[in-house]
Amino acid sequence: MLLWHLLALFSAPLCFAAPKDASSAHDELVKLANANNGLIKLDDRTYDLLTHPKRTWSAAVQLTAMDPRRRCIPCKEFDPSFKEVARAWSTVPAADRDTHFFATLDFDNGMSVFQKLGLQSAPIVHVHPAAEGPRKPANGKTAPSAYDFSFGFDPAPLAEQLSHHTPIPIPYKAPIDWSRWGTAAGFVVLFISSLRFLTPVFTSKWTWAAGTVITSLVMTSGYMFTRIRGAPWSGGNGNWIAPGYQNQFGQETQVVAMIYGLLAASFLMLTVVTPYTTSPSRQKLQVYLWTIVIFIMFSVLLSLFRVKNRGYPFKLLL
Repeated sequence: MLLWHLLALFSAPLCFAAPKDASSAHDELVKLANANNGLIKLDDRTYDLLTHPKRTWSAAVQLTAMDPRRRCIPCKEFDPSFKEVARAWSTVPAADRDTHFFATLDFDNGMSVFQKLGLQSAPIVHVHPAAEGPRKPANGKTAPSAYDFSFGFDPAPLAEQLSHHTPIPIPYKAPIDWSRWGTAAGFVVLFISSLRFLTPVFTSKWTWAAGTVITSLVMTSGYMFTRIRGAPWSGGNGNWIAPGYQNQFGQETQVVAMIYGLLAASFLMLTVVTPYTTSPSRQKLQVYLWTIVIFIMFSVLLSLFRVKNRGYPFKLLL
């Protein structure tokens, strides 16, 4: 009899250290989640409860390092998003809420877990599927999967991706961005206030004429040609003129547009402004000036054409 009492005495600590059954572990997890807006703060013991081998629930676990000594900037950036998604999940009915848990394990509270998992970086989100029961995956795989951070740190894509593992979609709604609405309202007020000054500009025929002429110059110079084909800004060795009829650089488009614009402005000055100049000497000066500009610009245009199309025999001045 004494031997049996001794064996019972030595086996008592082992009984207390034995893991809880799945039902009692689930009850404790529900209480922990309800006490912290749906987010369970884990340590080594509660991590083992959450990942119970007989679990009938699923879980999303954030493995992070929030202590300033760890200098984990991504951890601090991602943590608010994970908390928002967990808070959104806490609003669903208990029948679904208690079959999936959100939890976070800080490195300083679970070093042995990080070591066991072989983790060298943070943050990481592991999604543990149910190991038993109706929510166990059909393929029988119960190993955790990792959230793909290529979707970013924002809560919206996180909620969308984790909803693939929850019994119902996570009801996350992005909060109202008051700063964006405030900025938009400020621009509206500014625009309305400036209408009295902008109305004469927008209703002027010269404004629309200038816009039409500039657009025509840019388009006829090959802007859409270079955009559609994705042409580079310039070529190698500083070359900005692409040889051949079917090639053009972005810088070449701007130079040609400028030349066309100067030619058009010169003809406009000769035909519209110069005839109405009352001073004979000033009128004569304008005729000479704009005629010289036209000859020079046409010379430059022909010289560019000769570089672009090898063998072109004609030139004007250059």
